[in-house]
Amino acid sequence: MSALAPTMQAFFTERLQTQRRASPNTVAAYCDTFRLLLGFAHQRTGTAPPKLQLEDLHAALTGAFLDHLEQERHNSARTRNARLAAVHSLFNYAALRHPEHAALIQRVLAIPPKRTDRQLVSFLTTPEIDALLAAPDQATWVGRRDHALLLVAVQTGLRVSELTSLTCDDVCLASGAHLRCHGKGRKERITPLTKQACGVLRTWLAERHPGPNDPLFPSIRGGPLSRDAVALLVAKHAHAAQRRCPTLAAKTVSPHVLRHTTAMQLLAVGVDTPVIALWLGHEAAETTQIYLHADPAIKERALARTTPARTTPGRYRPPDTLLAFLEAL
Repeated sequence: MSALAPTMQAFFTERLQTQRRASPNTVAAYCDTFRLLLGFAHQRTGTAPPKLQLEDLHAALTGAFLDHLEQERHNSARTRNARLAAVHSLFNYAALRHPEHAALIQRVLAIPPKRTDRQLVSFLTTPEIDALLAAPDQATWVGRRDHALLLVAVQTGLRVSELTSLTCDDVCLASGAHLRCHGKGRKERITPLTKQACGVLRTWLAERHPGPNDPLFPSIRGGPLSRDAVALLVAKHAHAAQRRCPTLAAKTVSPHVLRHTTAMQLLAVGVDTPVIALWLGHEAAETTQIYLHADPAIKERALARTTPARTTPGRYRPPDTLLAFLEAL
């Protein structure tokens, strides 16, 4: 067995699971990355994965692997950067165990992530929200569940993983009504509930008579909904809501769009971005800056406050012929 195999095994068992207590999603993503990398290295070198050496994963091969992801597997630059982050994490760990390979490791760690385009976030307007919430058929059990889930998603901004992991014990409908959730990075946070959400959840819980550890939004079989199930029901009701609000036809509505919608609603009523970051469970307030670029009305209000009073619109004229010549170039 090569030095690479025990190093990679220790990386997963000691570093990720024991020392960092990485989430199952992170471990699964890293496993997928190294499965692809070892398979690519096997094709390039002809060496079986158990016999690969650390020096086989040199910077040139790692760079070719990243190009393979984009060109042949048609991965986006963001996916490529996520794979590279996993490789960097492994090599940072290997640097402590194998100082004799310091030069090789540093060359791999020097591979930079690609810059990616940052698109404006998509969010729903108030008429679109109303149409989406009215789409589920509340004469059925599934429709009432979907209506409650959509309302909570829009008004709290929870991630889809946080929605699916909610239990009935996480709901507090007394004074200071709120939801308690365990978010990304094992951070627990409390999100307040509106009167409308309290009323819907109170009716929903009274209908079900659940136990404290039962999922708040169960599947038909009683277990928690999966992430895919939530994405499908959001897309289904968004499609149905197009009859009432045609502008939804131009948008791809996902659970994360509902999270963006919460942020934009808070921003529209003047809530500061640090408060929105706390509300959404962002690690840093800078993450919330993307919402400042999404709504042109925010920029228009800022422009209205900065327009000088009692000024006549006009065009600048150069004061002499030399400046006029430079302006005309």
